[in-house]
Amino acid sequence: MALALALDDDGYLLDRTVWSPRIAEQLAVDEHIELTEVHWALIALVQAYFVEFEHAPAMRPLVNWVKKHRGPNEGNSRFLHQLFPVSPAKQLARIAGLPKPTKCL
Repeated sequence: MALALALDDDGYLLDRTVWSPRIAEQLAVDEHIELTEVHWALIALVQAYFVEFEHAPAMRPLVNWVKKHRGPNEGNSRFLHQLFPVSPAKQLARIAGLPKPTKCL
C-alpha cells in the first residue's frame, strides 16, 4: 500500500524529517529503481553529506564524495548512472529524502 506523501512539484519530500526506509522504498518505486545494498550505502552517504554541508550534492560533488568514501569503482559517474539512470544526484537525493540538489537542472 502506497503512503500518502507530501511532495513538492519535483517529487522531493516537503518535510525531510518524515523520511524513513519505508518511504525511501516507495520513492524508489516511483523512480523505477529496486534498492540494493549499494543503493542503501549511497543513501546513507548522501545523507551524511547533507548533514555536513547542509545541502544535497550536485553531480560532481556527489562523484567526489562517493569516491572519497567508497573508492573509485563506485565514485564515478558511469557507476552512479547504472544505479540511478535518469540523474544520479537528483534521484539519490529524492530517495534519500533530501531537497533537490543545487545546480541541477
